Amino acid sequence: MELQGTIKKLSDLQTFASGFQKKEMVLLTEEQYPQPINIEFLSEKVDLLNAYNEGDKVKVSINIRGREWTSPQGEVKYFNSINGWRIEKLDGGSSNEPTSAAGAPASSSQNTNVFADEEDDLPF
Repeated sequence: MELQGTIKKLSDLQTFASGFQKKEMVLLTEEQYPQPINIEFLSEKVDLLNAYNEGDKVKVSINIRGREWTSPQGEVKYFNSINGWRIEKLDGGSSNEPTSAAGAPASSSQNTNVFADEEDDLPF
């Protein structure tokens, strides 16, 4: 499964006594009602986030995990986690062509009238 959006927050690396490492990212989705989704990167996948900053538009490949837990009182609860395993930067939809200040593609040649040799029969 994949999610796209803007990185809202990157947490600091967490290292546990066992040597296990985790880093979290909050991704703000780009839809009518944007959602802040917390995604965990675990173990060797934490290094994937080193090349990214808050504000970057990205596509993240995720797995959804679920687990069951029984409290000391015997109550059963269920938890979900979202684990990222791949991330890539999106260019924001911009083209490779340079654009003018108005946002239209810039032309590398002079603006010439391609109809200059044709007879104009319009009344205005």
